[in-house]
Amino acid sequence: MKNLAPAISPPSGIGDNKPANQAVLDWVHEVELLTKPENVFWCDGSDREHQYLLQEAVRQNVLIKLNDQKAPRSYLHRSNPNDVARVEQFTFICTPSKEEAGPTNNWSEPAETYSKLHGLLKGAMPGRTLFVVPYIMGPSDSPLTKVGFEITDSIYVVLSMRIMTRMGAIAVKRLGHDPAAEWNRGVHSLLDVDPARRFICHFPQDNTIISVGSGYGGNVLLSKKCLALRIGSYLARKQGWMAEHMLILGVESPEGKKHYVAAAFPSACGKTNFAMLIPPKHFAGWKVTTVGDDIAWMQLRDGRLFAVNPENGYFGVVPGTNYKSNPNAMKSIAHDSLYTNVALTDDGDVWWEGKDPDGSEPKHAIDWRGNDWTPDSKEKAAHPNSRFTAPVRNNPVLDPDFEKGEGVPISAIIFGGRRSNTMPLVFQSFDWEHGVYLGATMASETTAAATGAVGQVRRDPMAMLPFCGYNIGDYFRHWLAVGKRLTNPPLIFNVNWFRKGEGGKFLWPGFGDNMRVLKWIIDRCEGSNGALKSPVGWLPGLHDLDLAELDLDHKSVDELLEIDHEDWKKELAEHKKFFDSLGGVVPQELTKQREQLAARFAE
Repeated sequence: MKNLAPAISPPSGIGDNKPANQAVLDWVHEVELLTKPENVFWCDGSDREHQYLLQEAVRQNVLIKLNDQKAPRSYLHRSNPNDVARVEQFTFICTPSKEEAGPTNNWSEPAETYSKLHGLLKGAMPGRTLFVVPYIMGPSDSPLTKVGFEITDSIYVVLSMRIMTRMGAIAVKRLGHDPAAEWNRGVHSLLDVDPARRFICHFPQDNTIISVGSGYGGNVLLSKKCLALRIGSYLARKQGWMAEHMLILGVESPEGKKHYVAAAFPSACGKTNFAMLIPPKHFAGWKVTTVGDDIAWMQLRDGRLFAVNPENGYFGVVPGTNYKSNPNAMKSIAHDSLYTNVALTDDGDVWWEGKDPDGSEPKHAIDWRGNDWTPDSKEKAAHPNSRFTAPVRNNPVLDPDFEKGEGVPISAIIFGGRRSNTMPLVFQSFDWEHGVYLGATMASETTAAATGAVGQVRRDPMAMLPFCGYNIGDYFRHWLAVGKRLTNPPLIFNVNWFRKGEGGKFLWPGFGDNMRVLKWIIDRCEGSNGALKSPVGWLPGLHDLDLAELDLDHKSVDELLEIDHEDWKKELAEHKKFFDSLGGVVPQELTKQREQLAARFAE
């Protein structure tokens, strides 16, 4: 399928809605002179524009229209087979000094990098349309909201940005006329989608992102990981707020008492499932609502943290998503969605491995590469990293305060990774500093979704390893500094849904039953005494977790909550090894926390 959009001449009144801000006009003109497109299309986010762009994308074979009975107003996109995931090795933080980028980022010198990228962009768009996409991240009235403009030559990017952000006139209005106002400059070009010419470069001091050579969402929707986390985390430290790779959910008791929780999990640890959790029957009357499934921007007010989800859509992994594992996600992607790299069935629907909980498969389909597929085929029908892009409005459990500009008050922060041993089901930190240590040493076992050996424990501080836009040591210091300003800090917890017993079976059922752990977390936020002190933190006692109607024996519960001293000795050694690998940037407070933890085990 072609990825390169030939120039289009829209009907009058579409594509000519220029903003009045001179700084934006000058910047677009510069990029136009450099890239030499056939024409410039100024997006306004209107429905008329949207319909026109969808028709064009179908005409150009960038999108395939799906059967309206099966997937109303939804479309399939196939990316180049060499371009199906985020590329960490080609992702750069371009700061004046290498120290500012720190030990966990790829660094590139700004002037040299600009020069190289401008060379690649020179004359890159002949015969193509240069789209200008104005957007905001965050609710329209939030003090945290950021304005961005993304230039792109991909119609797929424009249509995805319309789902993932608040796009168009709303952003032009928010920016206003002041040429000195803060806004993010994003430039994207597909070039020839050659992996040898693929770079995603961030210039935090200039609030600029340049991405070339890719058409995959995570590399080219510059609002998402690029602005919301890499540039966002840099701005957050400078401006005194927090940009975090966290879901935000609301949990309301039958009595109407409501708490909000933010949670950081690395990939393949069930973030979207947790954000859209459906409580088991035993918890009748309890409600869980979604504020966000991926990113939290948090500001300090009245000694508390208040969070907004800066996004306006969901960009999630499709395989394994079904009505059993995540009914709310299935309802969210049932209509008005874009699918990338899934299979196309003969009746014009989409299919992927794990779509049908009973394991049924179509007799024939067209796979993600555009080839014939049957159940006997050696290749998978959908790519393991195939994606859905769906509007938040489709989510049946969207929180009523999703658009609240001041944000929702955060009662608890949860860290959690995939660990088959060592880490108990849930425990609570002793205080904020100890909680920061738990986040900083967080780890997860690699899965088949990641390259490299399966089952290796990889440290991923606060699930921000690929997304922190500056020195990780300064990032830890920022967390510690925020804690000092909080008079009513969220309680910090660690969870592990993935502990295994003898025979390698998961001990905990997960999914909706995670509500049982969430309930204990909420109880602790409300001041309940139901906890036992252990060297690692506060653990629930045997009767503190509501396990009614759950087929789980005492032995399994003991194993789930067990603190094995030998395992923890190894864990502490790994913490030291990880801190040492960062080359002296770790704050003293966290080194001290490790020593105190070791001392508690020695008692």
